[in-house]
Amino acid sequence: MFDLTLDPAACDVLRLAQPRPRWFVPGLLAGVTSAVMAVALLACSAWLITRAAEMPSLAYLGMAIVGVRAFAIFRSVFRYLERLTSHDAAFRQLAELRLGIFRRIVPVAPAGLAQTGRGDLLTRLVRDVDDLQDLPLRVVQPLLVAGITAVLSVIGIWLIVPAAGLTLLVCLLLAGVLGTVFSGSVAARADRELAPLRGTLADEVLEIVENLDVLTAFDALRPRLAQLARTDERLRRAALRRSVGVGVQSAVVALFAGAATLGTLYFGIPALDGGGGPLSPDLLGPTLIVAVLVPMAVFEVFGMILLAASAWRQVRVSARRVAEVVPASRPAEIPVDVPNPQLLLATPVVLELTGLSASWPGQTEPGVAGVTLRLAPGDRVHLAGPSGAGKTTLTQALVRFLDYTGSYRLNGVEARLLAQTEVRRVVGLCEQRPWLFDDSIRQNLLFARDTATDAELLAVLARVGLAEWVGERGGLDARVGERGALVSGGQAQRIALARALLADFPVLVVDEPTANVDSAQADALVRDILSAATDAHRAVLLISHTPVPDELVTARVTLSTRAQSM
Repeated sequence: MFDLTLDPAACDVLRLAQPRPRWFVPGLLAGVTSAVMAVALLACSAWLITRAAEMPSLAYLGMAIVGVRAFAIFRSVFRYLERLTSHDAAFRQLAELRLGIFRRIVPVAPAGLAQTGRGDLLTRLVRDVDDLQDLPLRVVQPLLVAGITAVLSVIGIWLIVPAAGLTLLVCLLLAGVLGTVFSGSVAARADRELAPLRGTLADEVLEIVENLDVLTAFDALRPRLAQLARTDERLRRAALRRSVGVGVQSAVVALFAGAATLGTLYFGIPALDGGGGPLSPDLLGPTLIVAVLVPMAVFEVFGMILLAASAWRQVRVSARRVAEVVPASRPAEIPVDVPNPQLLLATPVVLELTGLSASWPGQTEPGVAGVTLRLAPGDRVHLAGPSGAGKTTLTQALVRFLDYTGSYRLNGVEARLLAQTEVRRVVGLCEQRPWLFDDSIRQNLLFARDTATDAELLAVLARVGLAEWVGERGGLDARVGERGALVSGGQAQRIALARALLADFPVLVVDEPTANVDSAQADALVRDILSAATDAHRAVLLISHTPVPDELVTARVTLSTRAQSM
């Protein structure tokens, strides 16, 4: 009924999704009690109505009347408690699950996530992680509640009419097996496809939204929208097949609930006339009605098992997708901290590379090879080279997002012997496409140094040539938009530079600052960057295709298929 084959990484994710016993057990107990009360309510009501039709003394009905009221009240009370405690446990664990997933992602990010599309990655970390809360709510707890209730009900009916108890047991087993088989044949593929299709759809939507201007300019928007419509149609069909599978399960449950009722009537009616056998002892009318109607309530609860089978297929797929974000074994290209990292000597910092090579995960050829250079305080080195020479790969190795071969020393200490966070405290990177948060200018600067005052923020903005612009925008509270949508490429680079200066990195690496600005502004931007970053205790490595005047730099390095050394 349940395919439990999972790889170890997915099993680890599922363990993170299952709440701790002290959170989970109260909801389970409340759920079992509520389900048992629902069955008992139907049994007691059936006996009361049938017995009352015989017009006995009211004294014979008093206990049953109290029982109906009690079972009805307690069913609702424990149902409420089950919902309250089980969802509280799931939501608590969901927070721990998210933190656990991010703890696993951080050591391999960003280089280790490059092979997953941004939209798909977002779907995995949001929608798929949210789907994992179905493990306790729609898989584990329903299985236990329905299983325990079914066993108790079969025992209870067996004590009244053994043949009816046997019939109920057989019908429950057949409903479980056949319902899962029939539903699986219809919906199993859909359950496996839903999560990946959501990720694909998110990727395509994000690509269209981010590149709408380019697609429109080249008249390529219509084909992309058609592809998006096809993906959406595949997702719709998968969701429809899953719904059909749920309908098949409900039909199977209803079929065998009716079969159990008929079976009880078949064995029970002869017993009313004293013709019962060892499996059908003599019965009174009210007792027979209880045995006939209880299966209806039992199958209503038992239906949760079949729904749990469907939910399990989707949870299993989501667990695998979340586990795939972080490889089972860390790629060799992703650095790992040594057990007892050394401490970096105090600033100023001297950076030395000797024959450094690095590559991206999954690539057979090095992204950059044989780089040798030295950066001392006060140095301003211009690094150039054609596209594909490995300039960006070099920057990722310098901040320890990628591992390296050769030698990379900071104040004479090999970088791999230092904690990665220690390296990033002294080597700062201004990326080619700097990330700006959808917040104010102030907040985009403060996370570099959260103790900075407004005066210090305005001063560092003035150093990068943004003082007048900030004033025109209304001050530090002006928003920059999602990913800096409300600022130009050059302004985004200057804000990123201000952030790096505020962090006061002894070594500053600036990657292609002119890539997102026009040629008229490129020269001014390069001059402002080098002028702002000029400091006796700071070294600057400027990576740029734009020519840089000799008076602004102290040395030049050119990367090619065989890197030149300095």
